[in-house]
Amino acid sequence: MRKLMWTVALVLLAWSGWWWAASSGLRGGVSAWFDARAAEGWQAEVQEVTGGGFPLTLRAGLRDLALADPQAGLAIRTGALDIAAPAYWPGDVTVALDNDPILIASPFGRSTLTMADGVMALNLHPGTALELEALGWTSGPWQVEDAEGILAQAGDLTLTMVQIEGPTYALTAAAQSFAPGSAARRNLRLPDTFPSAFDSLQMRADITFDTAWDRRALDQRRPQPRVIDLHLAEAIWGDLQFNLSADLTVDAQGIPSGTVAIQAENWRTMLDLAENIGALPTGLRGQVENVFQALAGASGNDDTLDVELTLRDGAIRLGFIPLAPAPRLILR
Repeated sequence: MRKLMWTVALVLLAWSGWWWAASSGLRGGVSAWFDARAAEGWQAEVQEVTGGGFPLTLRAGLRDLALADPQAGLAIRTGALDIAAPAYWPGDVTVALDNDPILIASPFGRSTLTMADGVMALNLHPGTALELEALGWTSGPWQVEDAEGILAQAGDLTLTMVQIEGPTYALTAAAQSFAPGSAARRNLRLPDTFPSAFDSLQMRADITFDTAWDRRALDQRRPQPRVIDLHLAEAIWGDLQFNLSADLTVDAQGIPSGTVAIQAENWRTMLDLAENIGALPTGLRGQVENVFQALAGASGNDDTLDVELTLRDGAIRLGFIPLAPAPRLILR
């Protein structure tokens, strides 16, 4: 019995030592990451990093943190961020976001993000490279607001990126009851009778990058997309329905080639919305509408657009007719 007690005591002592070392390493790693970003020219500030979670969990609580990447023009400020990982494998990390408003600044302006029970989950393969196995972001009700009012809100949020094999990942995104806020509805000039929320807003795609996502994605360069299989991008809002699918390859310069299939019901109303927010210049409205009218007529229904576009030689084409330059797909 005494021998068993000594064995248990030694195991507990060893586990306590491991937990202390791993917990200290987690907090030290967080502080080192902030220091490294500051050395790169970021604004990277955190008021306090606390620990906890003994005996089965490693925790790091960040308070009053601010991050700003001057190259991307993106800045985030939040009052709290709680990081947790099982002590047996710190590579499975969950990050609980603050329920209070999170300030976000970008080239598009300043806004605040408020979400209930926002959680990000990160799963890494064992090894020094820390290759990404899965990444997820879920939340309950959320909203984005700026000085004019609520821009958008939804009942939940699901974003996932799961490794299929090597550098190929499955991406999904969905938001139930997604609704433009009062500010967005004013900018879109929507009548009061227009539905308040989308019936569906979702996306599913498989993307192959030039390298797998691992720690080098932060330290060196972002993996770049090379094959994009967009199974579905769907938005249904009242009488408006938009579906997009694509099969693309992307070269080293970020120029895509392949095909894009578009289906749009009540496309004239979509043009109205695009014109209202300035995405479609008024001077081009007539020209674009004439082209869409011809395409819709070819499908047999003037209110439905059903076309397949080809991306080739840096241009978007309808058959042999070039419509516009193809976008460059480069992750900065």
